[in-house]
Amino acid sequence: MAIEGGCYCGAVRYKAEGEPMLKAECFCRECQYTTGGNSLLLMAMPADGFEVTKGAVKGYKRADLEKGVTREFCADCGTHLATRAPGFEAAVILKVGTLDDPGVFGKADSAHFACDAQDYHRLPEDMPVHQKWMNS
Repeated sequence: MAIEGGCYCGAVRYKAEGEPMLKAECFCRECQYTTGGNSLLLMAMPADGFEVTKGAVKGYKRADLEKGVTREFCADCGTHLATRAPGFEAAVILKVGTLDDPGVFGKADSAHFACDAQDYHRLPEDMPVHQKWMNS
């Protein structure tokens, strides 16, 4: 599979090749910050098949979190494009909304961080729901 995407203003573009390693919905508190309160749809793609083809991303990692992720975004428009997670270095976690064709995502296979879901969130009933990340 080959996909392309980019930020809202067009300053940053990327491409990713390979098979998705994970297609998920995340309810973690950090994702709620980046979405404005909602859950986030993500697709993990092989890191060795990922490249920024235009512009450059700005990275941010919270220093106060023991296993903080690095969030990559456009410095011009602020679009959150990808995440790099410790312990999951083989993947780049792409935000589905940044894909040129979000329809290639299809449907999430699992939901994560149900422990952080708010009362207004609706947890899926048709897939595995994990309290934390992955199988925890």
